Amino acid sequence: MDQKQLPKLSSYRWVILAIISLMDATSSYIQYQISALATQVMPALHIAPAQFQSLLMAPMFIAVFLSIPAGSLGDKYGAKKIVSVGCFVSIIGAYGRLFATNFATMMIMLLLFGVYMALLNANALKIFGSWFKQDTKLAMGVFFASASIGIMLTQLTSHMFPSVKAAYIFSSTLLLILTVCWILFVKEKPEGEEIPPAQAQQAKPESAMKYFKVVARSGKTWLVGLAGGLGVAASESFSGILPQAFAARGMTPAAGSMIAAIATIGSLCGSLFGPGLINKAKKAKPVMIVFTLIGGGLMALTWYIPLGLPLTIALILGGLFGAMTGPIMNSMPIQFPEVGPKYAGSAGGLVSTVSLLLSSCLPTVIGLIAGRNYEMTFIIQGIFFAITAIIIGILPDANGARPRK
Repeated sequence: MDQKQLPKLSSYRWVILAIISLMDATSSYIQYQISALATQVMPALHIAPAQFQSLLMAPMFIAVFLSIPAGSLGDKYGAKKIVSVGCFVSIIGAYGRLFATNFATMMIMLLLFGVYMALLNANALKIFGSWFKQDTKLAMGVFFASASIGIMLTQLTSHMFPSVKAAYIFSSTLLLILTVCWILFVKEKPEGEEIPPAQAQQAKPESAMKYFKVVARSGKTWLVGLAGGLGVAASESFSGILPQAFAARGMTPAAGSMIAAIATIGSLCGSLFGPGLINKAKKAKPVMIVFTLIGGGLMALTWYIPLGLPLTIALILGGLFGAMTGPIMNSMPIQFPEVGPKYAGSAGGLVSTVSLLLSSCLPTVIGLIAGRNYEMTFIIQGIFFAITAIIIGILPDANGARPRK
């Protein structure tokens, strides 16, 4: 039998995963602090709800422009150097929130803060591919889950601080400490691993644009970005409308928000355990398609599910099945022959950019089509999410390229 032996993985990979996951959780924690502290922040900055939404989305907005160059520069100069620069810029933005007294200054600070988020997300696949190799999908699952943990911690802890400034100082200092950990402890690749021969023999270094051009010719990478964008857009639109939809069905705002948070628990479990479960299957594609269709179906049927325990169970299962395939999809480009570890940063940047653009635009499209018809909104969201199953069917099988024991 023609079988490849699985490479032995360094135990230091857990240090890498811990630091990167904590940094990702901190990015969500800081971004959503403005949401958790909205009743204090909005009057202090004298802003309207529309301006508040702009501030909440500012870190993601900057990522649209930085993700592709971030990935290409990570391929050329190394992910550690690029993310380190981004961390210093983001620390300025995080602490700068203490001195923001109006919408314009706070927007500038949050845009600066978003720099390291964009650089880290674009290069995560490259780093995980070097350290986790055949277990890259599992690492991506933890990375995806860390963002949900950050959001949950923000909601749980923000009221514990005596003031908004105290909350900002805590989160900014946490980012500073993690930046020091990143510089001291994160390594590009395990010790003893050689630079790929094709890369080592180059007489003239490739430009960052050359890295991106190689990835831009990969149709499969564009499809991964399209699937990610459709999935994130549907999920974010779904989560954002739940409290209002439940209120329309007669629930109190507090009860609606509490039940909506339950979907996050399902998503967290799906991100953590989905990759391991799918990785055990001989063929990943059929399992991923079924999970995606179940997630989309439960999303579309939300309006018809009775309130109480049935709705709670449906939201948990919807979040669980809906989040299982995301980490797998985002880890796939490194398996493509035209991408591999060498161009993984550029591929991550391209996927992030396409996903962010779609996730920013599609919720607006859904709103324009359905208006305040919540029944129609849930159905459209479910359809958008289920469409990703078609893309999964077109792409290569996620377990097809793995070495077997």
